[in-house]
Amino acid sequence: MNRIRLIWSVALALGLGPALAFAHENGEFVPPDAETVATAHKAAEFVSPDAPGAPPTLPTAVGQGGTAHGPDAGHRSSSAAAGANEALSPPPPGARLSETFHGRQLIAPCVLGAAGTFGAFSPWYKAHVNAPVRSWAQELSGGQRLHFDDWIQYLPVTGNVLLGFGVKSGHNFAERLCITATAYAAQGILTNAVKYSVREQRPDSEARNSFPSGHSATAFMGAELVRREYGGWWGAGAYAVAATTALMRLYNDRHWTNDLLGGAAIGILSADIGFWLMPLERRWFGLDGSRTRAGSRAGTGSRTRVSALAVLPTPYGLSFACTF
Repeated sequence: MNRIRLIWSVALALGLGPALAFAHENGEFVPPDAETVATAHKAAEFVSPDAPGAPPTLPTAVGQGGTAHGPDAGHRSSSAAAGANEALSPPPPGARLSETFHGRQLIAPCVLGAAGTFGAFSPWYKAHVNAPVRSWAQELSGGQRLHFDDWIQYLPVTGNVLLGFGVKSGHNFAERLCITATAYAAQGILTNAVKYSVREQRPDSEARNSFPSGHSATAFMGAELVRREYGGWWGAGAYAVAATTALMRLYNDRHWTNDLLGGAAIGILSADIGFWLMPLERRWFGLDGSRTRAGSRAGTGSRTRVSALAVLPTPYGLSFACTF
């Protein structure tokens, strides 16, 4: 019976995950205005003169009779048409990524954070929400502990870095590493700063580092990174994993309900910070091409970027080093 209840709880998480993913859409893609569309349509009217029944082509050089001169006149007009079609097409998923701060990006972290903070300090919330939910979770688990949440919390953040090798992403590997590392650092700083400032007692021990949930923060950080990097459906799957991680913290009696809300808020905010700082890091580390190494052909003035990934065994496991 306990296993059946666990399956239902995981199913609930799978339903909450996609809902959170789509509720936090930032809407970075802005459709072109009417003037841009009209200009693009006008450019699209100029096509190759070889097409039967084609309208007049866009001249590249106009003589006294108003005729186009030069053998590449048709080629240039065809390029204009292709450019117009591209301008009217929606951008690929990666092009919708916004590395610019928008106030609406703070809605989800602020709402979740406010609810979690209220629960950490409100006696009413603790008596009417935390206590009943804990009783339900303990009845569900029957005192059994399942610790797979200790490793599935890392699945979304790992997926953000590695999915790009097979799925179209908005950033290259080096940029994804920078975004992930920045988000992870921000998440660690924020989580531990709040933990040891609020000092909320855990439900299963005397330890006073319950609020917010670090597992939830890590999982929701990775889920938001995946959503913004790869699109809604990948994000929905990542948010399902994050929601499952959070619910398992209740199942294992490691956290209160408000701890999960606070962890989710910090995780989503940390992912946003990773994207906001990417333009600055791109300049720092030369990811925009500003830092290059001389090409192999001396005297040609050509320059190329060199990237390398090294994996080294250590007494404690594997050490990864990346240069770019």
